[in-house]
Amino acid sequence: MRTPSWWLPAGVEPAAGWLLASRMLRGFADGYVAVLLPAYLRSLGMSVVEIGVLSTLTLAGSAAATIAVGALGHRYPASRLMLAAAWTMVATGLGFAGFSAFWPLALVAFVGTLNPSSGDVSVFLPLEHARLARAAADSRARTALFSRYALAGGLSAAIGALASAWPAWWRAHVGGDVQAAMRAMFVLYALIGGVVALLYRGFIAHEHRDRAAAGDASAANLDAPQPLGPSRGIVMRLAGLFCIDSFAGGLLVNSIMALWLFQRFGLSLAHTGQFFFASGLMMTASQLLAPPLARRFGLVNTMTFTHIPASLFLIAASFATSLPMALVLLLLRGVLSSMDVPARNAFVMAVVTPPERAAAASFTAVPRSLASALGPTIGASLLASGVLAAPLIACGVLKITYDLLLLAQFRRHPVD
Repeated sequence: MRTPSWWLPAGVEPAAGWLLASRMLRGFADGYVAVLLPAYLRSLGMSVVEIGVLSTLTLAGSAAATIAVGALGHRYPASRLMLAAAWTMVATGLGFAGFSAFWPLALVAFVGTLNPSSGDVSVFLPLEHARLARAAADSRARTALFSRYALAGGLSAAIGALASAWPAWWRAHVGGDVQAAMRAMFVLYALIGGVVALLYRGFIAHEHRDRAAAGDASAANLDAPQPLGPSRGIVMRLAGLFCIDSFAGGLLVNSIMALWLFQRFGLSLAHTGQFFFASGLMMTASQLLAPPLARRFGLVNTMTFTHIPASLFLIAASFATSLPMALVLLLLRGVLSSMDVPARNAFVMAVVTPPERAAAASFTAVPRSLASALGPTIGASLLASGVLAAPLIACGVLKITYDLLLLAQFRRHPVD
């Protein structure tokens, strides 16, 4: 098979295209699962709080797996860990398609790869980030590559959100059972995991071949990441800050946002999917601006000066008195809320030594799962209590706090 081309910038090894293809597939699956999950669980008779608990367990399990990769991953070949993650995705889809009771689903949610949020918070993230960073020649190429990576995930997630309306279309046009159609979507999730495993095999083979052809003496050590060493201090500081951002985001993961739209305005599943599609497109398009903004203003300034206005739009949406007003404010938030993603990923990879990148990606990704894991249960409980605006306000205020702290601590930190 030929190496796929996915908008690879200059200074990036061709093998990275396989990871961008993988991100697109996983983004599509995550996009429809995040919208479909609350509707599917409600069809099984689960309460709002139980839905929040299951969302929490998915994030907590991802955090546990990510911690394991950061602490113990250097003992195993990275290629083996990547393939194990892909096959876990297969098992996750089949588990959600096959089980209906709360406790079996809770177990699958914890050990599996399901992602109820708008970003990538799974064990895939540190494994792919370390390989992407190694594929880039310098800081500029790295930021551009992470922008393409975020673009691939965001665009496909937006399409996936639109695909979440398929069960409703199936019932309206074919007369089929909606719950059966939802189960079929989880089977599709498993099939996508199988394709991701094949893409990983292609990436591993081409990465070794490309490096060997280039005469890279490190080609034999591609599967030997190292634990944190000289960069431990800065990684821990970043991880602490990311805890604030991740907890805030956990209060309003896509599944909880979908519940808010269901309860606050009675929006249908199909229309909710259309909203997430439009929002995802805006988030994805905005990420193309990250590399030029980072070159002009710096990585940290790009992260914070776009993130703060996005949080203000979110807070304003909580006070909206009509559905159109709320959707406009949320879409404006979407325009700005993800410009920080490629800049943040590039910044983490730039401030650590190359052998530490896998461990750094793991330890800074852990808060995106562990801290955010607390959020969905709290957010769902607030919705269940009738305080519908509270998750949006709390999320916005905490994210602004994170941005100001990040700006104060790292604005003048040098990168390569």
